[in-house]
Amino acid sequence: MAEPVKATADAQPRPDPRPDPNEKLVKVFDSEQESEALVVKGLLDSAGIDSDLTSASLVQDAFPGLGGMIILVREEDAEAARRLIADYRQSPSDDEETAEIQIIEEP
Repeated sequence: MAEPVKATADAQPRPDPRPDPNEKLVKVFDSEQESEALVVKGLLDSAGIDSDLTSASLVQDAFPGLGGMIILVREEDAEAARRLIADYRQSPSDDEETAEIQIIEEP
């Protein structure tokens, strides 16, 4: 039988990857498409920026007519998150890239 893993004194619990709702959060991204919002959230997560993906329908009372998904980050992470999202939007997608083929003619 395997022994249970014992916690060590220096082991710290992993912080929640979602920002604390009591912190000042700012919106850095919104989209009507949930799939696009999930891609952007994954991009932020991979860069180590904690984010919260929320359905905009939850804020319908405050912002009527707003739909889709919004991403919130801590205020101190907002500039880095916006820069990362802007870089992502400017980079060509796989569909737009073309391959160059070098043709070598033999004599």
